[in-house]
Amino acid sequence: MIRITELRLPIDHPPEALEAALLARLKITKTQLLGFDIFKRSYDARKNTKLTLIYTLDVSLDPALQEKTLDQFAGDIHVKPSPDTSYHYVAQAPTIPVGHRGTLRPVIVGFGPCGIFAALLLAQMGFRPIVLERGKPVRERTLDTWGLWRKKILNPESNVQFGEGGAGTFSDGKLYSQIKDPKFYGRKVIQEFIKAGAPEEILYVAKPHIGTFRLVGIVEKMREEIIALGGEIRFSQKVVNVTLHDQAIQAIHLENGDTIEASHVIMALGHSARDTFEVLYEAGVFMEAKPFSIGFRIEHPQSLIDRARLGPHAGNKIVGAADYKLVHHASNGRAVYSFCMCPGGTVVAATSELNRVVTNGMSQYSRNERNANAGIVVSVSPEDYPGGPLAGLAFQRQIESKAFELGGSNYEAPGQLVGDFLKGKPSTQLGSVIPSYKPGVHLTDLAESLPNYAIDAIREAIPAFEKQIAGFSMHDAILTGVETRTSAPVRMTRGNNYQSVNTKGLYPAGEGAGYAGGILSAGVDGIKVAEAVALDILASV
Repeated sequence: MIRITELRLPIDHPPEALEAALLARLKITKTQLLGFDIFKRSYDARKNTKLTLIYTLDVSLDPALQEKTLDQFAGDIHVKPSPDTSYHYVAQAPTIPVGHRGTLRPVIVGFGPCGIFAALLLAQMGFRPIVLERGKPVRERTLDTWGLWRKKILNPESNVQFGEGGAGTFSDGKLYSQIKDPKFYGRKVIQEFIKAGAPEEILYVAKPHIGTFRLVGIVEKMREEIIALGGEIRFSQKVVNVTLHDQAIQAIHLENGDTIEASHVIMALGHSARDTFEVLYEAGVFMEAKPFSIGFRIEHPQSLIDRARLGPHAGNKIVGAADYKLVHHASNGRAVYSFCMCPGGTVVAATSELNRVVTNGMSQYSRNERNANAGIVVSVSPEDYPGGPLAGLAFQRQIESKAFELGGSNYEAPGQLVGDFLKGKPSTQLGSVIPSYKPGVHLTDLAESLPNYAIDAIREAIPAFEKQIAGFSMHDAILTGVETRTSAPVRMTRGNNYQSVNTKGLYPAGEGAGYAGGILSAGVDGIKVAEAVALDILASV
């Protein structure tokens, strides 16, 4: 196939115009075209330009004509052979003699995006994985999550962080990442989502997303496939200990008293599995503290963001709700940046521990809620929380406990108008922006919720962001605290073989291990680790 890049058409072009444009671009006739697929579609929506769609196409021609056409366009950087983006399995489970080490089925701890794709790949290769998820199936988990949002009742084992689908289920469902992906594993992730019911457009739009409600059904279908292929999903199975011998994993111990012998264990923990981090650290698994970020959620009217980012193109259905990505390097040396921006979404209660408050952002597929929200967060490093590999956990807990107190000690979140925050005075009354956080926002002074260096950096950053997005520092935009779960504060360090550097057979994976950030990168990491497990099992047979 031939790949054409940078093929531009007006935003309102008729469907047949795309085929006509590629025929003209390659100087071929309709009868010579065997077919084509859209690999990517983005848009140019700069304020002073005409709104334009930009296509990357994969075109199928007769082999002789393809060779001739590639020769004809040999000097054109926008006409090249299409790369192979299909997924190729690295292994297939063999028939293993009874009593052999390889008869132990691979175990996956955690059933978020990383765990799902690790399990799916191992199942597709015939390795019949066992998945242990501390939380509940996704629909039961959703009811428990609403229990916090609507009734201020937290279930510490079933919430935004814990349960089938992981934290990604209650998010924007973003499926784009900045990871290097030379083997197109990300495309495999997206194709599996489509097979499970996601809209086909996520395969080619520039910034694909699914949305929370659709993710629920998609996760269920992926679970069904894993089970149909011989995998096993066990819910409400919390890991409370592990047995190591001669620096190798031997068994996993569960809260219900069960023990599972295992020689290959993928630890696909989310970044909030603090008690499991502690268990593994006490057992001797090597960990190190790593940087993460802390801050607030900020909400503006989505219409304001649309006008600032899209100008006259605001409201165009193809472009949709506008997003943003902002960075400011503060004078005190701190980096402040927007995190997990959710166009047309809501701020959600995301704590997983009693008497603590944590925020996150979520959007539905339609992205048609009144407000835009994003984390405005400040980078912190182990120097800010000295005390060993797990010191970041205590640091997060301290901030989340203070937020619980400032919010009224009832799971409401502390909030403050942006104008008041910049002036350093408590807020007492909302303005035009109504906060979306449930179960509610308690107005206060957010300066008490974070270290001074973080408050100073955010106060400097917001006016700087105003220069990029007019209205960003509007007085009655709302800040809601606190955002602390941007990434794991620890890394379970692994080697080139994807195994823990000091524990054979233990495969740290995904966000909780410090090797991913978001649904797509976590899914890709799950695939990579599943491949490593499969190859190691084959090598041991």
